[in-house]
Order: sequence, then structure tokens, then C-alpha cells
Amino acid sequence: MSKKKVSKSKPKKKPNSPIFVVQKHAASHLHYDFRLELDGVLKSWAIPKEPPAEPDVKRLAVQVEDHDLDYAYFEGVIEEGHYGAGKVELWDNGTYEMETRKDKKMVFFLHGKKLKGRYTILRFEKAGPNNWLFFKTKEEHKIEK
Repeated sequence: MSKKKVSKSKPKKKPNSPIFVVQKHAASHLHYDFRLELDGVLKSWAIPKEPPAEPDVKRLAVQVEDHDLDYAYFEGVIEEGHYGAGKVELWDNGTYEMETRKDKKMVFFLHGKKLKGRYTILRFEKAGPNNWLFFKTKEEHKIEK
């Protein structure tokens, strides 16, 4: 099986604040797993290049299977012969606030160490049913709570 290590850098979570996590995954191809806590699971996308910290840089994000919430803090090595074999490192994490949630588009504010600000993930149907675009958008107004 895999060697599991739980990260010590859990985000400081406000009550009712959902989390996000980005895991750097050196599998057969290096990619970044972007995960949002939604509907009691981690909705997940594989991003082939480093997630953008600046506006107007778009990244392909391929939706993959949902993961259990406990997987948000996994770091370690998935052994050869197992799905996703390779090293998994926590790249960023934090909380987020959803601004808009529709079937084909979500807009949210990320509060991480590396990813901060307003982001959009948009279904890119012309490129296939699981393909989305992930990008930082220009700040408009922050959600007031």
C-alpha cells in the first residue's frame, strides 16, 4: 500500500468555511490536484501546470473523481502498481468563499498561502466533458459576511 503522512499545515478554518487544497503530484506526469470541499466531498481537478497566481493566465483543469475530505491532508508516496503512483506534496491550502455556483461555472475567493483572491473554474465543453478552465480573475468586490 501507500505510505501515508498527514500534513501538519491544516488551514485555520472558520466555522462553516469550506476548505480548498492543492497537492503537487509527481505521478507519471507532474500535475497539481486542485480540490474544493463541496457537498461533503472534495471535488477534484488535475491541472497539468502550476496553478496561476496572477490574473489572465488560464490553465486546463481535468475533472477527476471526488475524494473523501480526509484526503485533503494527505502527503506521501503512492507506491508503484497503485493508481496515481508517485509522490504527493501539499502545495497550498486554505479556505474559500463561493461567490457563484452553477453547473458549468464557479467563482470563488481563495484564502491560501500561494493562491489568494478571486478565481473562476469554467467548463470547457469543446475540449471534452471533463475539461474545465481554471484562472484568477480581476478582483471585483469581496463577499461581505
